Amino acid sequence: MQRYLLDTSALLALRDDEPGADRVAEILQRATTDAVRCYGCFVSLMEVHYRVWRDESESAARLAYQQCLSLPIEWVHESEPLLIRAAEIKAQQQMSLADAWIAACAVEMGAILLHKDPEFKPLRLAQEVLPLKPSSSST
Repeated sequence: MQRYLLDTSALLALRDDEPGADRVAEILQRATTDAVRCYGCFVSLMEVHYRVWRDESESAARLAYQQCLSLPIEWVHESEPLLIRAAEIKAQQQMSLADAWIAACAVEMGAILLHKDPEFKPLRLAQEVLPLKPSSSST
């Protein structure tokens, strides 16, 4: 069975109906029929919460958090093996602490990392990159 780990960028793409939202929705729909398994890293819950709070409001952030919890996603929480894997990734790669945790979750779950984040590109793990937002500058 295919496994996917949804990065924060994939969750926000779905929430904000950005490019790639249809692909995230398709994978989540397939998870409801047990055709695939979906995972999320605990740190993505915090990232969604603070980003929506910062950009919109505290109440919108609480709603976004609850919406994430209602998705057909198995949330992966901190454990010693995950901590060791995240530390290994962070020690060897130039990336944020949150992204190291997320990448570690993908590796530990044997999942394809679904994301829009260029920080993940150099990692040797299965990835599916969602389309980026079109740039706002015109030529």
